[in-house]
Amino acid sequence: MKYISTRGGMNALGFSDILLEGLAPDGGLAMPEQLPQVSEQTLESWRGLSYADLAFEVLSLFATDIPADDLRRLTRAAYTQEIFNSEDIVPLRPLGDNGLSLLGLSEGPTLAFKDMAMQFLGQVFEYVLAKRGTTLNIVGATSGDTGSAAEYALRGKQGVAVFMLSPHGRMSAFQRAQMYSLQDENIHNIAVRGVFDEAQDIVKALAGDLAFKTKYRLGAVNSINWARIAAQVVYYFHGWLRATDKPGQQVSFAVPSGNFGNILSGHIARSMGLPVRRLVLATNENNVLEEFFRTGVYRPRPAEQTYATSSPSMDISRASNFERFVFELVGRDPARVKALWASLAKDGSFDLSDLKPQFESRYGFVSGASSHEDRLATIRSVYEETGVLVDPHTADGVKVAREFIEPGVPMLVLETALPAKFSETIEEALGRPATPPGNLANLESLPQRVEVMDCSEAAVRRFIEANAKV
Repeated sequence: MKYISTRGGMNALGFSDILLEGLAPDGGLAMPEQLPQVSEQTLESWRGLSYADLAFEVLSLFATDIPADDLRRLTRAAYTQEIFNSEDIVPLRPLGDNGLSLLGLSEGPTLAFKDMAMQFLGQVFEYVLAKRGTTLNIVGATSGDTGSAAEYALRGKQGVAVFMLSPHGRMSAFQRAQMYSLQDENIHNIAVRGVFDEAQDIVKALAGDLAFKTKYRLGAVNSINWARIAAQVVYYFHGWLRATDKPGQQVSFAVPSGNFGNILSGHIARSMGLPVRRLVLATNENNVLEEFFRTGVYRPRPAEQTYATSSPSMDISRASNFERFVFELVGRDPARVKALWASLAKDGSFDLSDLKPQFESRYGFVSGASSHEDRLATIRSVYEETGVLVDPHTADGVKVAREFIEPGVPMLVLETALPAKFSETIEEALGRPATPPGNLANLESLPQRVEVMDCSEAAVRRFIEANAKV
């Protein structure tokens, strides 16, 4: 399996190369030259596998340059009951009797779905760096959950330092405490005075400076890193295997969406042959992606028009992973992708409404948006009807999922995080805060270590130069 860039300017590389590369040298994103296919017979043979062994089967289709015995050891180290506090790793919980279920992706150490990919990345980064005898400086941006998941997966790992940018004052108190309370020498938190999109722009600018990237061995842990997408593909297969009992049965997935990486993994799984009926994209008030799937026009918003909402991890107006889907949508034509992103830079939008009929008929995508009042009402109704407490992002997913339920087709909502990470909103909805797990009860009282700085590429660059692992 080799990988190419969505913009056509990268020689085909192996999995381990793009793992360390992050953003492609031409500014594009790595994609497989062709997607592997999983037959119905193979899919049925995976029933009964543990999550770790299912992860091995799926990831072995993408990481063909890692010996099988080594890859199996990495997946078994990443997905353990001790790390995820659950024998299932990803439990499936019914939400009533209408076919709606919750795919529990938040059992990991940071209580968010990002742990599902990050725990594997922590293992595979250390493995590849040791094999190559080199170091890596991870530079990323987070709107809330990616940062803590990456830091918990990479803390103390040999050969890796992490520089994580976050928007100052725009995450929940619990999210800030999870990240900023880490005292490991290889973890560096940077809070920039701006929004997530501006922090992400700094990360992309540094990755695009090839001399700086090479000198300081910069890598990525955001979902621009293909390994994140590949690891997330696993739980779509897991969810399907848990929700069905016969070959070929269709399942729909509802996905709270900000940076488009999570639902892109569902698109990849569907393209590999998983029987997925619909991919239901759910946004909050920052509904740029919902607008695209409704109109065919992609129109990201500037920072001042990006709302701060009660589902803050989705407060994103420029979705990094969207380029990968557009690459597929335009027939894997890198010249057209380059032209579209040039148009985006020049005019602030591009129009693919001529392809709109394919969004659902060919790719299974439908979309919807949710508001603060929707979130509160959904949190209340789910709790009153089922006794299950959901966080505000997952509530966005449930609200939109309800609009697309079909008889006989299980609808799996991908859980984003545990409610304790957003206790203020839970208290507003139910009149009482969400209780964090016992081992995290005092998290917000721990000392915090963070560098607050202006949202400036130069300032972040200077900090990396002073602290990079070389």
